[in-house]
Amino acid sequence: MFSIIDGVKKSFKEDNMKYKKLEKAIKYKFNNLELLTEALTHSSFKNENRNYKGKDNERLEFFGDSILSFVITEYLFNKLDNQPEGGLTKARANIVCEETLSDIAREINLGEYIRFGKGEIITGGKERISILADALEALIGAVYIDSDVSVINKFILDLLKEKIDMVISGKIIFDYKTALQEKLQKKGQVEILYEVIEEEGPDHSKIFTIEVSADKLSLGQGKGKNKKEAEQNAAKEALEKGVPS
Repeated sequence: MFSIIDGVKKSFKEDNMKYKKLEKAIKYKFNNLELLTEALTHSSFKNENRNYKGKDNERLEFFGDSILSFVITEYLFNKLDNQPEGGLTKARANIVCEETLSDIAREINLGEYIRFGKGEIITGGKERISILADALEALIGAVYIDSDVSVINKFILDLLKEKIDMVISGKIIFDYKTALQEKLQKKGQVEILYEVIEEEGPDHSKIFTIEVSADKLSLGQGKGKNKKEAEQNAAKEALEKGVPS
């Protein structure tokens, strides 16, 4: 007779097999698989599985975000020694933005390893840009805790090498606000306004929704973990919809 213990063992074995595939894709083998499990556990899974006593990946995502930003900042500071502060800031923003991180997450098929609640799966959580980007940051946080500074530095730079090179060479530009401004102001001055219309979540993990308008005409909305990111996403949506002439 199939027991609960048998089910747990089967699930554990299946998780381990999946983890090995992911470890091969990211070229890193975890010493502590509990960290990897945490990094791959979306809050919806914990909310729907009351017997689950572990953590979701939000704390690791918060930590990994800081580690990622530091490693990329240090790399750009040393690599682009003639670039002023503004150029370094834009380059870093293009590398650590949701678009870049979610692209990387898709390349390693990260969405297939994340544990979701049923509701999140139904609504397309596996492909949601923000979830994939957050999970990659959580994975980075987990690798750092599992290893050391030198390992995480190489891990991040290897993982993002192609994207970093493309940003440095100017082949990737995600400054949607500037692009939108240039399009809107081709025929003269336009009053562009970015306004926070909603704030969700706790103080340490807020999600902002911002609306962009031009001369009081709404053009688009965007969400982000900070106001700058939400503004960029709002501008992106406006560009994708098409700027009115």
